Amino acid sequence: MTIDLATFIAGLPKAELHLHIEGSLEPELMFALAERNGVAIPFASVEEVRAAYNFSNLQDFLDIYYAGANVLQTEADFRDLAAAYFDRAAADGVVHAEIFFDPQTHTDRGIAMATVVEGLLAGMAAAEVKHGLTSKLILCFLRHLDEEAAFATLAAAEPWLDKIAGVGLDSSEVGHPPEKFARVFAAARAKGLKLVAHAGEEGPPDYVYQALDVLGIDRLDHGNRSLEDPVLTARLARTGMTLTVCPLSNVKLCNVVSIEEHPIDRMLREGLRATINSDDPAYFGGYIGANYEAVATARGLGKSELTMLARNSFLGSFLTDDEAAGHLARLDAFVEGHS
Repeated sequence: MTIDLATFIAGLPKAELHLHIEGSLEPELMFALAERNGVAIPFASVEEVRAAYNFSNLQDFLDIYYAGANVLQTEADFRDLAAAYFDRAAADGVVHAEIFFDPQTHTDRGIAMATVVEGLLAGMAAAEVKHGLTSKLILCFLRHLDEEAAFATLAAAEPWLDKIAGVGLDSSEVGHPPEKFARVFAAARAKGLKLVAHAGEEGPPDYVYQALDVLGIDRLDHGNRSLEDPVLTARLARTGMTLTVCPLSNVKLCNVVSIEEHPIDRMLREGLRATINSDDPAYFGGYIGANYEAVATARGLGKSELTMLARNSFLGSFLTDDEAAGHLARLDAFVEGHS
């Protein structure tokens, strides 16, 4: 990659729409929080943690992901976790982020919902002051648990629903189809929340159909396997459904053979509103800038394609039309100044 293109990517105003805040827990912070809170972790060094990140499938990743989350105990921990992510995101040109959090990962180990939400909200507020970076919070249900547990989580979050933009669906995809959560998604919709869901990452195209037709999602997380179904691909393009694609994650979890074979440019050619995101960057080897750089290098994307990806991120966000228009105007001004 030329220095010019790397500089262009770093300065390109962009939104991140697929980021699990727990997945931004870097080994250094994990150790610091473990010491602060007196929590034992099964690693003797930062190097051991990084070695453990050499997983090859979603379930192995989730096992270490949940183990790492044990160090998050207090509001200050969640605030510090969010602050560390926003510092990195701002350095990568992110001006707006819509971040996932997994309350069940914490409430199931005795951490109060208030501790999690208030800590994250404090980190979000601090990032707006420090970086001018706006953000929204999306509550995710763990799909390997049952719908009753999801309903309980939605009820527990009731006091903060005015500060939560939407609900999502993550964790182990295969064997846990979207239709399993039809009723709780309908309940969330009735409360005025936006709906997103992971589908078509490891799961088949049928899971994407379920997310669209049973859950009624507003945005599709991952969605790579939609490309296996030409009718589905055409539908996604025709309806302007946003896909939150995570290239380095796709490779790390072996859903794509290599970054050189990633279909992001095909998605754009097919007319899909694809976006670039980092998913769980501490575990998958790179934040959003690294994801942009990886596909630019491997797939030969130029400034026009990179600009389209950034444009899609604002169009696919849950910002108001006026807010999105402001970001798009700044994006256009940046591109014009770097043409």
